[in-house]
Amino acid sequence: MTSLTRIVPDPHHTAVRADLADVDSLHKTLMRLVPDHIGPTPRATAGLLFRTEPGPDTALLVQTAHTPDLAALPTHYGTARTIDLTPLLNALTPGRTMRYRITAAPTVARSAGNPTRHPVTGKRRGKITHLTGDDAIAWWQRRATAAGLEPVTVSSLPRPFPRTHLARSAPYFTLTQFDGLARITDTTHLTHALKNGIGRAKSYGAGLLSLAPA
Repeated sequence: MTSLTRIVPDPHHTAVRADLADVDSLHKTLMRLVPDHIGPTPRATAGLLFRTEPGPDTALLVQTAHTPDLAALPTHYGTARTIDLTPLLNALTPGRTMRYRITAAPTVARSAGNPTRHPVTGKRRGKITHLTGDDAIAWWQRRATAAGLEPVTVSSLPRPFPRTHLARSAPYFTLTQFDGLARITDTTHLTHALKNGIGRAKSYGAGLLSLAPA
């Protein structure tokens, strides 16, 4: 059962302040919601995707492959409500128009100027370049199409990528929030994208695709 949990954290809680300032800390807190010892790629195995929702009161949207263990959150962390996404997934049909939102990390791998070759294939490793503006929108249109969506409207908004001095060694990503309307073209690809996320930086609050009836 794929679940979506909306957490409204208490901004006065010490753990909440630490999590909202550092995505590494937030990721570690949210991983407490899923079972331990589930293999070498626990986030992917647990289907954990999350996004920080802007607004007067910050909210966290957290998606998991199973019902999350909310009791594992720090005491008095905030209020939370979990819903089963199965009805939404079952209602996906080609031609239906949906509202969408995703905060993603648009990137492209460019080999020019990168002399490093893959040790097995011998091909040059692509240098990861972050995309913004029209390039980011074009990236989303390509990824949406591959995910079984035909974008009808697209709006984009740069989103911050909070870090602290404690996480200098971790990669930095440029995040963009995309909103709009899209028509469903392929339910199999769309279901896969909904459950597994889109793009890079899934451990850093990117990749969670949300849909709602238009």
